[in-house]
Formats: sequence, C-alpha cells, structure tokens
Amino acid sequence: MSSPTTAERRKRMTRGDRSAQLIATAWAIVREDGTDALTLGHLATRAGVTKPVVYDHFGTRAGLLAELYRAFDARQTALMDAALAGSPATLAGRAQVIAATYIDCVLSQGREIPGIVAALEGSPELERIKSEYRAVFLEKCRRLFAPFTPADDIALSALWSMLGAAQSLSYATVAGAVTREEAVAELVRAIHAMAESRTVL
Repeated sequence: MSSPTTAERRKRMTRGDRSAQLIATAWAIVREDGTDALTLGHLATRAGVTKPVVYDHFGTRAGLLAELYRAFDARQTALMDAALAGSPATLAGRAQVIAATYIDCVLSQGREIPGIVAALEGSPELERIKSEYRAVFLEKCRRLFAPFTPADDIALSALWSMLGAAQSLSYATVAGAVTREEAVAELVRAIHAMAESRTVL
C-alpha cells in the first residue's frame, strides 16, 4: 500500500491541529533564525503548506506575531495556575510561585518573546492584547496577595511596580545579566514589598 501524499496529509489535519503545527513551526523559526526571519511565506515553506493556508490562519505577519504572544501568555498562565494549586496559601508560598513561574516562562522562550514584542511595537493589536493580559495578571496578583496586606487590598501603582520588576528581571535573566536564582529572589522581595504597602489608591 502506498503512503499518503503530502496533499493528503494536509487534508487530514484539522484546523486546530494545523494551527498548532504552524505556531510550533513559527517558534522554531524565531528560535533558530530570529524574529526578522519570520514571514508568512517562510512559515509556509517550513511547515510544508501553501501560502494561502498560512494567510487563512493569521491574515498578516502582525497577526501571526500576536498569536505567538497569546500562546506564550496562555502557557504562562497555565503553569502559574498549576503551581499555585500545589503551593501553600501563604504570602511566601504564592510569591515564590509567581516569581519562579514568571521568570521560568520567559527563560523557556529565550530571546523569542522580547523579539516578538519588539517586532510588534506600535501595533494596535499587540497593544490591545498586552493591555488585556496585563489587566488579567494584575487582577490575579491582587486577589492572591491582598489577603496578606495591612489594608486587605493593593494599590494599582504597587501592582504595576511589581509587574515592571518582573519584566525587567526576566529580560535581564535572558540577557545573562543576572542569574535565574537572583531574579526570582529579587522578584519575591518586590512582591513582599508590594504586600507590605499600607497605601491603597
């Protein structure tokens, strides 16, 4: 019996499976060749599909990059939620989980996420996605840490300060400026400082 042709294999793949394959291939391109090398045409070639297939899934290069950002955020959220479910419901336990998973998720993508964000700077779509995901993350942190604060709530400015520290420390770790352990420890300290704040705006 002859083996199925490439066209036949393409037809058998569901849209969801095809999307997952394209996303995985796109990550590989960014990892190996950098963000500039990620075009819809190059992705089609690497994935073994026609250009219309890729355009149908992502529309534009910005749409593809935005989808990679969504995939990263979804992975980070899933890892955080799983780790939180198995951690002590204490300030120290939750701070350690948030700090470690945030740093580790960025490390796992190497330089890919900073490159994708840089490539999408100024994109209205990315700004909308980032705004939505930041709001969700900040609200998650507020719910997690507010019970351990003197005012039983956390100022939005303090949450933003913590997020800034998380982003800066994770990127510094990717660049090799600090170790993973140093970054996690510093972010844990920033979370404790945020929780100890007595001012709620």
